[in-house]
Amino acid sequence: MVIAILATLTIVAYNGIQGKAIAATLQSDLDNASKKLKLYQIDNSAYPTTNDCSASPAANSICLKASGSTTYTAFQVNNSSTSNQTFCLTAMNNGINYRITNDGTPTAGTCSGVLANGTTCPTGFIVVPGSATYGTNDFCTMKYAASQSSSTVPISQAGSAPWVNISQTNAIAYAPNVAGCTGCHLITEPEYLTIAQNVLSVASNWSGGAVGSGYIYSGHNDNAPANALAADSNDSNGYSGETNTGGNQRRTLTLTNGEVIWDLAGNVWEWTSGTSTTGQPGITGEAGYTWKQWPNVTAAGSLSYNPSPAATNLPGAGAWTSSNGIGQLYSYSGETAVRGFIRGGDWSDGGGAGVLALGLFGAPGSTNAYIGFRVSR
Repeated sequence: MVIAILATLTIVAYNGIQGKAIAATLQSDLDNASKKLKLYQIDNSAYPTTNDCSASPAANSICLKASGSTTYTAFQVNNSSTSNQTFCLTAMNNGINYRITNDGTPTAGTCSGVLANGTTCPTGFIVVPGSATYGTNDFCTMKYAASQSSSTVPISQAGSAPWVNISQTNAIAYAPNVAGCTGCHLITEPEYLTIAQNVLSVASNWSGGAVGSGYIYSGHNDNAPANALAADSNDSNGYSGETNTGGNQRRTLTLTNGEVIWDLAGNVWEWTSGTSTTGQPGITGEAGYTWKQWPNVTAAGSLSYNPSPAATNLPGAGAWTSSNGIGQLYSYSGETAVRGFIRGGDWSDGGGAGVLALGLFGAPGSTNAYIGFRVSR
């Protein structure tokens, strides 16, 4: 027994030392790469657009060579503004990731839109950390609600109005058409709940500066203006388009990895791929569809994934109501028809909107001017 314990301690100690050595190597490689990139920018008035070490490198490229087992898995450059040119470089070694930007020092993690395995998300997508609660691994999802690139092609971009008047059936059919996105699909219930759980756990998303303190920002939901809004390319402008600023109408939420997502709550409802025929949560004996606060639910239902706040496993979540900004449930526990899952609320739902708002009133083939969707991969 003693020998086994000592062996375990030795392995743990070795792994810790090895991890620190890898981190030091990654930081050194990134520091050196950053210096080369900045020298290139001084000489050429722009950062290189590719990291190319081939015998015949492409134009506007640089050769960044790393040491040992380090590989550069992602290189992102923005030269669109001469006064604010930026880069982000991700390096990986034995499954450990570090990144560096033009104005920073090496930091654990990846550049925006890059998964831990080095895979880059499609344009306009962000990385969402996986959740053991909902059985998800890290995945990519649209930063903005889907808008229309063409009649059957969704796109995630700032400055475009959300794609509405689309059925769940067509959202499922069109989601794989995102340009350059093999494996894209309409966001699933577990993926949506993973995002909701994540943003709920971030203190800066709450008005009181701590999880559960005050309210979590619930987006454009006060009918002022009385229409859906396009997102802004500046994540610091979370009240973009709002008549009322400074309160719960903030449209941006930050994930634990620093990524920012727009309009997860409010603006327009969003389909997920979930459907139900029976088993909606609600009030025992209710006669039809009604709005209800989550703590008032007496019929838990039998949906595949528990949509209640308590299931997020966040402290105190079981008692949260719309006053905490999470939104409400619109359901009918006696429903037997097929219904699709609709999330987040729209521009006129007030306290009904929020990151845990759930509407179970729409048939998969139904459309409405206040329902859109989001795509994941």
